[in-house]
Amino acid sequence: MDAAVESTAESGSVLGKTRLILEAFGLDDEDLGLSELARRTGLAKASVHRLSQELVRWGFLERRHGKYRLGMRLFEIGQRVPRQRILRDLARPFMEDLLQATGQTVHLAVADGLEVLYLEKVSGHRQVSRPSRVAGRMPLHCTATGKALLAFGPGGLFEEVVAAPLARTTPRTTVAPGLLEQELKRARDLGYAVEYEQARIGYMSVAVPLAGATGATVAALSVTGPVAPARTERFAGLLNTAGRQVTGLLSVRDV
Repeated sequence: MDAAVESTAESGSVLGKTRLILEAFGLDDEDLGLSELARRTGLAKASVHRLSQELVRWGFLERRHGKYRLGMRLFEIGQRVPRQRILRDLARPFMEDLLQATGQTVHLAVADGLEVLYLEKVSGHRQVSRPSRVAGRMPLHCTATGKALLAFGPGGLFEEVVAAPLARTTPRTTVAPGLLEQELKRARDLGYAVEYEQARIGYMSVAVPLAGATGATVAALSVTGPVAPARTERFAGLLNTAGRQVTGLLSVRDV
């Protein structure tokens, strides 16, 4: 079954329709009305209404002022995901140390498909414009965490990423496969990945890989702040120290 047929078949099932409703909510959405949910899902308004009422009863959605929002039950279940919980709990103290040492935002991320998925973030009072969010996503090829995951992860992941045209997030984003491959080789030589203004103009990131019990890369840890190339090696040194400590703890945990 090809992807298009499979997607159509899935959306025709009750579970498929439920998934479409829950995934219709973006990070910036608080409340969505019935008509907007129907538009985003492509489902009949009557089906959306019936399923949404069930989701409200289960606590997966909440209803407020005639509109729907994601419910706390989803948050509760999400906190039980083993990989997210183990990685976050082990890395969080070291992320706080990095925040204290650098004064910059620290991210913990994993690869999910062809994107970076942020599991945790610590930052000070001064936020960057268009700030990242826990559970937010970015393309693998334009972030330092993504480059670390590509450089030190399975070789097949790079081939998947460059199989389609690379999206240009900023004017400085690397979109040529050959140049991206060179950046990943340099990251492997240095032991860390760097990006300057490829994800957000005015900001840079440095990231290191985190390995699990088998030695395979399972996540990446980064520091993000205003562009200042002179601080790259300092950030890398601090990240490498934290990364070794987190990897040591992960080596005895199954993630």
